[in-house]
Amino acid sequence: MDIVVDILLATVCFTGQGVEQCHPVLVGNDTPKGEFQLVQRYTEDPGYGGDVLKFKETKDEIYAIHRVLTLNPKQRRRERLASPNVAERRITLGCINVDEKVYDALVDCCSNSKLIIR
Repeated sequence: MDIVVDILLATVCFTGQGVEQCHPVLVGNDTPKGEFQLVQRYTEDPGYGGDVLKFKETKDEIYAIHRVLTLNPKQRRRERLASPNVAERRITLGCINVDEKVYDALVDCCSNSKLIIR
């Protein structure tokens, strides 16, 4: 199963075995592009639900796919995630926010898979 995030469309697609399922995501202008290995990582930071799927780490930052953050209601992240307007789905500082069901599906199928961000 390949996992492809399209920054321009703000989507994540599961592809493989003749099937493609795409879902909206929240992304940011700083979301790195390239090919990465997903690694499940546990966190105690509030709002992340206990774990994230890390795909890039630098000296100062960790980039991950995680459940949509809702700690700041003014950001309306759930509403933005559901919006058909791609511009509405650009809000993060580089991480990729997904619906809880999409996150669970990623963990179930792909927690050690290759992630392609383009």
